[in-house]
Amino acid sequence: MASITRRVAQLLGFVGSNPKPSDELPWNPHNTNFPTRKNLPDIPGAPKGAAWVWGKDDNLGRLNLLTPSRIKAAAAEIKTGEIIPLDLPLNVPETPGFAREKFVHTIKTIMKDVAYDDKYELNTQSGTQWDGFRHFAHLSSLSFYNGTKGDDIVGPDANHKCSIHHWAEHGIAGRGVLLDYRSYAKANGIEYDPYTAHAITYEELRKCGKAQGIDIRPKAQGGDIKVGDILLIRSGWVESYHERSPEERTDLALRPHAVGVDDGQKYAGVAQEDAMLDWLHDCYFAAVAGDAPAFERWPTPVPYYLHEYILALWGMPLGEMWDLERLAKKCHETGRWFFFLTSAPSNVPAGVSTHPNTTAIF
Repeated sequence: MASITRRVAQLLGFVGSNPKPSDELPWNPHNTNFPTRKNLPDIPGAPKGAAWVWGKDDNLGRLNLLTPSRIKAAAAEIKTGEIIPLDLPLNVPETPGFAREKFVHTIKTIMKDVAYDDKYELNTQSGTQWDGFRHFAHLSSLSFYNGTKGDDIVGPDANHKCSIHHWAEHGIAGRGVLLDYRSYAKANGIEYDPYTAHAITYEELRKCGKAQGIDIRPKAQGGDIKVGDILLIRSGWVESYHERSPEERTDLALRPHAVGVDDGQKYAGVAQEDAMLDWLHDCYFAAVAGDAPAFERWPTPVPYYLHEYILALWGMPLGEMWDLERLAKKCHETGRWFFFLTSAPSNVPAGVSTHPNTTAIF
């Protein structure tokens, strides 16, 4: 009888907020109710706060939440069939920040006037990107998602653990939601430069969502965010980039980069605060992305990075420098802030990150 009860609980979702790690792991991605960040089970061998809950060999993290039923439900957001690509050109920014290499494109002549090839030299972090799970570790444990270590990524024992190709083989599609913080800030007299370390707090995002007619709390708490949604936040960085001269953009990109609060690279982004951590975790987004070079406020003024939580502890894909300008315009025109979203990561075994190749469909 106990086994039947346990099976029913797996099918219907966790009833409580704190499943027993001994008999509930790995979690069932089809469930509809999951523990809050403060009620995560302790997992042997994992750092405190880790949500390595999808199996010891898992390489997908929160992408497990993109189940066929959720993708089918998300497809109901397609009303008009209008397509909005969300990738910047590969050569934008023309001078990347954080001392990363420029995109280089050359054309190889196979036979003059008959056939040609392309050749790319690309740092996947230089423009529109998904940060993969191999990109950023939990610092105190030096662990990447699901126990991946540096020796799994480079060196004689390198392997495909948490490689980006796992995302490509699974695919990414679901319901996207945009919070247009830049427009909300302008409408409410909040002035800031996206090239500064302006903090976008949870409280301001809550007000932004309210202005858009969205309750940004998770559905389990009475809000509009469903398990598996893909969050996009517009800070205005892409807008600001295009408003500046090439010389100014280059000067800003070449600001000195150093680890710590004295980093000359400064960008607006979501605040490092408990309220933000709770919200980003408890909504059970399948992935999150923004339009700035760092999804979080940069540099961090606290001893931790949100990258540690999002990537290493929770296994949630993290997008940066997405082009949300046309998307924001369409959302305002239609009064719709939810849409169908697809992404085709590069199928690169052992890859760290990827160009997202993302499209929103209305």
